[in-house]
Amino acid sequence: MYDAVFIEGMNKPTATLLNEFFVNDAQSAAINKGMPGVRIVPEPVIPECTVMEEIEAGVTGVMDNIVAALTRPLTAEEKSPKPKPVEKPSRIIFKGSLQEVNRFFYQRGWADGLPIIPPTEEAVAEMLTGTDLPPDHLVAKLEPRMGKATVEKIAINAVMAGALPTYMPVLIAGVKALKSGSPNTIMMAASTGSFAPVWLVNGPIRKDLNINSGYGALSPGDMPNSAIGRAMRLITQNIRGMRKGMEDMGVLGNPGKYALVIAENEEANPWEPLHVERGFRKEDSTVTLTFSQSFQQLYSYGTDDKGLLKSVVYNMIPGSMGALWLILTPVNARALASRGWTKKAIKDYIVENARAPREHFARFPGGGDDKADPHELVPIIALRPGQPNPIQIVVFGGMSPWLGLLSGGQLVTEKIELPANWDRLVAKYKNVVPTYARY
Repeated sequence: MYDAVFIEGMNKPTATLLNEFFVNDAQSAAINKGMPGVRIVPEPVIPECTVMEEIEAGVTGVMDNIVAALTRPLTAEEKSPKPKPVEKPSRIIFKGSLQEVNRFFYQRGWADGLPIIPPTEEAVAEMLTGTDLPPDHLVAKLEPRMGKATVEKIAINAVMAGALPTYMPVLIAGVKALKSGSPNTIMMAASTGSFAPVWLVNGPIRKDLNINSGYGALSPGDMPNSAIGRAMRLITQNIRGMRKGMEDMGVLGNPGKYALVIAENEEANPWEPLHVERGFRKEDSTVTLTFSQSFQQLYSYGTDDKGLLKSVVYNMIPGSMGALWLILTPVNARALASRGWTKKAIKDYIVENARAPREHFARFPGGGDDKADPHELVPIIALRPGQPNPIQIVVFGGMSPWLGLLSGGQLVTEKIELPANWDRLVAKYKNVVPTYARY
């Protein structure tokens, strides 16, 4: 749709063919680019269809509509679309009980299906103590809606997610990551492939916020892991304008979109942590964003280096997109490092030894050669000359040899800036942790 808007801007008429179930998505994109009248021709061909008969029948069936869209004179509205009047919203949008507030927010598409904490003036004011930035400070304009992510709007969504004020520095850095990762983050968030954002926190702030990096780090039950991820999800929906079935066209969806926040266990990491590997100092606190389509837990073939590495290379999915995160528990990391394995050596080994028959790939990589042997073993991760190794190695989880493979894409790392009152703020909320009764 963006391409059509660009071409129309050069005074060339367009008629955009798209699957009939993507009309809402296309109209939203056109409106966001200031050209709501771009002509759309719905057709029945499913996205990424590979059956030529279906493609030809679908296009042929709408050919008259294509011609009409390209030749029909412009209407007055198309020549000069009228912008919608912008009304300044009231500070108070609703009054009622907790149940009524939740129903009001959910019916307007502002919630995520779980109960929210009402963002009252008092709750938002408390949340704003987590930053020295003024409420009207613009952190970023987020595509596709070009929503203005001010500090106050970030705080409002943080309250709704059940966050603490100490989470604000992470959320502000997360918004910057969404902006600096554009346009890759737009494609991933809107993709039919149902990519979920993954947020990895490094540095001292991990301990200040009690972010779980041990047993069940990817499971619910830890307030910072859950609330930070949920707040970023609400920001994505309410400020970015990525709404399910409208702009977010994930076909199957992804449970990771609720919250996928983890901290690296740097103390148990025998190598440099991810943020140091990416050029930051060890004492810096950072948040790294990638988008993941799938997650695998692997039972290791053995607890030595050979068993661990075989577990990885024999279980990688052919044709997986983008990068790969290898998740090692502290036990696995120690087993590999004690036998002389560096991060680079592990990455090189995986690239060299992870192979599969050519016919097992989602997109048959024959390179246009019809005589290519479908049974030939080819690299699952095929690097082009000069391309950096796309594998990332992170350490977290409990004390067991289970392994994790997380598909990923482009990485964006942002430094987390702390307010002047940080130590006092941490002391106020540090003890908000679960204490389980013993049965």
